[in-house]
Amino acid sequence: MAKGEEVSNKQVIFKDYITGFPKETDMVVSTGTIKLKVPEGSNAVLVKNLYLSCDPYMRSCMTNLNNYITPFTPGSPLIGLGVAKVVESNHPNFKEGDLVWGMTGWEEYSLATMPDGLNKIEHTDVPLSYYTGSLGMLGLTAYAGFYELCSPKKGEKVFISAASGAVGQLVGQFAKITGCYVVGSAGSKEKVDLLKNKFGFDEAFNYKEEHDLDANLKRYFPEGIDIYFENVGGKMLDAVLLNMRFNGRIAACGMISQYNLEKPEGVHNLFCLISKQIKMEGFLACDYFHLYPKFFDFILPLIKEGKIACVEDIAEGLDNAPGALIGLFTGRNVGKQVVVVAHE
Repeated sequence: MAKGEEVSNKQVIFKDYITGFPKETDMVVSTGTIKLKVPEGSNAVLVKNLYLSCDPYMRSCMTNLNNYITPFTPGSPLIGLGVAKVVESNHPNFKEGDLVWGMTGWEEYSLATMPDGLNKIEHTDVPLSYYTGSLGMLGLTAYAGFYELCSPKKGEKVFISAASGAVGQLVGQFAKITGCYVVGSAGSKEKVDLLKNKFGFDEAFNYKEEHDLDANLKRYFPEGIDIYFENVGGKMLDAVLLNMRFNGRIAACGMISQYNLEKPEGVHNLFCLISKQIKMEGFLACDYFHLYPKFFDFILPLIKEGKIACVEDIAEGLDNAPGALIGLFTGRNVGKQVVVVAHE
């Protein structure tokens, strides 16, 4: 396409702020137009989006009541992590044809007016979609939460909830590489099999089939849990607290069981933090971005050598993007949920 040409631009538009469970109808797919030209005098970058990441944190962007993340703008495209190709650039760090990952719009073409948030992709000998997950912010989330917050030691007992998701699958594999005993929970037999057979977890269970999570955890951890990587919250966190070992560590990464509740559930066993001297810490990956080069040098060889497996759930096209995002909250996805906008 010629530079400066006006082309159609399919977009996933966020309608308005919500309460309760999100629905596909909270978004609408529409087609506008965009000029393939960066405004003169700006340092913006125009990109063609290739892959978009569907992530649980995006539920928090659908309300303007939280204080840790910028909410979506009603009437505008959703914003999330993605992989894109530079069409035109006025920024010294990017040129036409560069592949980048970072925050982008849920649309075919996006104008990045603050392109410092984009990261150039130098290694293209792995699937580009991995930069929405294992080689991007979600990989860094797993790395920082596990290694920086939990300081794992060989032989320790590790439990991961929502373990087949984009972050959980990596934490489990990091733990196995470190020499830990690893158990994960997931929401279907297919995901449990994936944890054991693809990701190398020692054990895994379907939490939907367990009526007594406390007793279930005691079966898998008769001596208790040293490290809990928390993605779920609610009843799972309550049961884990009873089963933590003395001086255990909990990395609070997410609490997907609570995101759609108008009244969040309480946690009853917090006294265990005191009696067992447990360290529980919440974190955001953006605070650890300075570690990205170290993380990348660590994980890339492991992926190339087949020592880290990455499982993706691919949705084709922006028309299927709303359903892919909502599917996260019913556990429909198996692995990292990615939307393909264009195959380059």
